[in-house]
Amino acid sequence: MSTSKRYDRIAFVASAGEEAQAALAQLSEMYGNCAPADAEIVVALGGDGLMLQTLHQHMRTGKPIYGMHRGTVGFLMNEFSAHDLRARLAAARESVIHPLLMRATDIHGKVHIHHAINEVALFRQTYQVARLRILIDNHERMRELMADGILVATPAGSTAYNLSVQGPILPINAALLAMTPISAFRPRRWRGALLPDTAYVVIEVLEEEKRPVAAVADHDEARDVCRVEILSDKTISMRMLFDPGHSLEERILREQFGH
Repeated sequence: MSTSKRYDRIAFVASAGEEAQAALAQLSEMYGNCAPADAEIVVALGGDGLMLQTLHQHMRTGKPIYGMHRGTVGFLMNEFSAHDLRARLAAARESVIHPLLMRATDIHGKVHIHHAINEVALFRQTYQVARLRILIDNHERMRELMADGILVATPAGSTAYNLSVQGPILPINAALLAMTPISAFRPRRWRGALLPDTAYVVIEVLEEEKRPVAAVADHDEARDVCRVEILSDKTISMRMLFDPGHSLEERILREQFGH
């Protein structure tokens, strides 16, 4: 939906790259640069990595985030232009996303709690295949998955790592999560599952000491885990802004047709 709002106080953040830093200097001179705490909106200059970092930093503030591509991968970013930025921000369309909450317990009993905007993934830590048990809403759905790992992705993250391991692309407004195995050995033909975004997912690690597994929520890692709980955290709503015709919904739709 259109934001139809004028933003006067803008906070600019940028990655360390030369291109992003030059854009930061140019835009700060043209529009000023508020501290994020005082700003009405945060504009991120870089690639998707910076966008994820910015979303994490401002996850609980409710401030809208608008990205401009001055980095490497720019799926989550708008095209860069210094011209009439306030008008672009006022005309932008808003996509609301919710993060995943990961609660991972390691073999020492320590609990690791992190949020993920893209996905929560489990990986084998050694040369030995991981053995995993999958429960959905407290019902066992798979007694044993033997694989390099498994991930649970949000719609926003479905075009990232999930897509690279042959997972499905989800429309941004779909009330779904993608569960996708990583190099499954048994069952050989299992390609994953689509889950309602209300699902409570539990993944138990079998033979956790012989076959150690790490759990990663975006960039936060817990090693030697024995149990990982995952759910969509509806208490947090993040607002991403996109230029008309280039919304996240449109980008995800185009991705499914190879554009």
